[in-house]
Amino acid sequence: MPQDHQELEGREEIRRAMAAYYERPATTERTVDVDRTRYVLHTTADPDVFVVEIDTAFDGPAGASDMSLVQIFRLRDGRIALLRDYFASDEVA
Repeated sequence: MPQDHQELEGREEIRRAMAAYYERPATTERTVDVDRTRYVLHTTADPDVFVVEIDTAFDGPAGASDMSLVQIFRLRDGRIALLRDYFASDEVA
């Protein structure tokens, strides 16, 4: 199965890509159910690296659904230097 990923580098490139993502037309009527959404924060031996598991719960016309993702953060001087975001892109509406 081919790997579909996009690599963004630098603050402005990340801002442009995220803005374009959130400006696209919605293809679903799902809404996030904050009460059912959960996350787990994992620390590592490196104080500048942490991992977050997120299970986002949605409600919509077809009923409840979930989307799981994992994010890996690397900090430098207290700022995010690297963020890796892993999720099933076909689940993102």
